[in-house]
Amino acid sequence: MSDPYETTEAHLERLLGRALNSFDLSDHLVERLGTALAHSSSLYTTHHSPSAGLWRETHRHAYLLSDGTSASLWELAYRLRGDRSTRCEVYASKAELRLAVARIFGELPGDAPDPLSAFGDCEGDGGADGDLASLGALYAAPGPERRHRQYAVEQSADHARRVLRRAENADRPGEAVAELLRSAYAHQITQAFGARQGLPDGRDAGFSLYEHAFVLLDGSEFSLWEVEHTATPDGRHMCEVYESEAAARGAMELRTRVR
Repeated sequence: MSDPYETTEAHLERLLGRALNSFDLSDHLVERLGTALAHSSSLYTTHHSPSAGLWRETHRHAYLLSDGTSASLWELAYRLRGDRSTRCEVYASKAELRLAVARIFGELPGDAPDPLSAFGDCEGDGGADGDLASLGALYAAPGPERRHRQYAVEQSADHARRVLRRAENADRPGEAVAELLRSAYAHQITQAFGARQGLPDGRDAGFSLYEHAFVLLDGSEFSLWEVEHTATPDGRHMCEVYESEAAARGAMELRTRVR
């Protein structure tokens, strides 16, 4: 996940720096990305096969550019059998990413479900979509479309407890939510927003919004929305947690207006 102190410029530099194939991106695209004003990074798919020693994740990094257009990069992070090191590659389109998955893991496109089938029709070097519209509006609420889920079955109840424990806002979820999430058995973390924003006193503050989505024992789903920011009087890092995305985005907007 992104560092809330990190600028969009630093985020892009770090992404391209860890990608083994960043030199394959066109100069034109890299130049356009160099004008990015804000970004949003999301984990879309994950595939773990401990018995085969394989692991991979796909991420989408969406950027709002200075001319009002948008661009996206698709990142593939993976480990191979017998190798614990993580390798990263980055691509300008979904089609290129699909071919990379087929090449690295020996999967023909028709042999398995498309790992990117839930991504819609937006290409990496294309126009604005729901995610990028929210970047342009900074704190505007997202569209009603359902997010793609691939949950990890881990110590999810403990994860929920830790998220609630680090919340510092007075209106954080109460004991009823804490009790509900004690039955969580799987979860997924997705970054919904990340940017730096000027404050009324002239300082810059970093803002990140994460959705912690949980599956409960009864099969229902429940999300916590965590805001990480540095819009504090002394610039320290602060976490706030809300029960809805609207409340979380409203809190971010309020923080940009208060000295």
